[in-house]
Amino acid sequence: MDGDFRTQFVRDPAALKHHPALVLNADYRPLSYYPLSLWPWQEAIKAAVLDRVQIVAEYDEVVHSQRQVFRIPSVVVLKDYVKPQKRVAFTRFNLFLRDEFCCQYCGARGDLTFDHVLPRSKGGITSWENVVAACSPCNLRKGSRTLRQSGLHLARAPRAPSAEEMQVHGRRFPPNHLHESWMDYLYWDAELEA
Repeated sequence: MDGDFRTQFVRDPAALKHHPALVLNADYRPLSYYPLSLWPWQEAIKAAVLDRVQIVAEYDEVVHSQRQVFRIPSVVVLKDYVKPQKRVAFTRFNLFLRDEFCCQYCGARGDLTFDHVLPRSKGGITSWENVVAACSPCNLRKGSRTLRQSGLHLARAPRAPSAEEMQVHGRRFPPNHLHESWMDYLYWDAELEA
């Protein structure tokens, strides 16, 4: 399949409110954890009818066409493998995910914005290596000053994350809705606790 799988397989959130289907790659791993790869039930049924996916779990609910009754799929597997992207896009969400939704100055969670470590007014650029998640109070405290001038310290130096790191971070921050039929597929390769 051509193009970025996130644009092809991650659909409009409003359409996912009722009975979304978890989309797995041909190796039974989610196409993406960030955001979780979901399709509206209509797309999942259409893909199954077109023989593009295999249904591996279903909801109890059914829908009717003129000639057929379909159980709504809750987990589908692509028949063709989609090669995951190696480069992580520099987006606000991905930045927050890299920093685990935590201010890199004080550790606070919530009310996050982003901050240029070396301010743009002093030649800093907008890049993985110069931008961190910051809470509003820390961002205001730092202003357009350097770390040394502001007296703030970073929890960890900013850097470009790998796709594998982002997958690990994505598992820690699942979406609000997780159907029980998805659990085995989301966490089957996670390390077991002793």
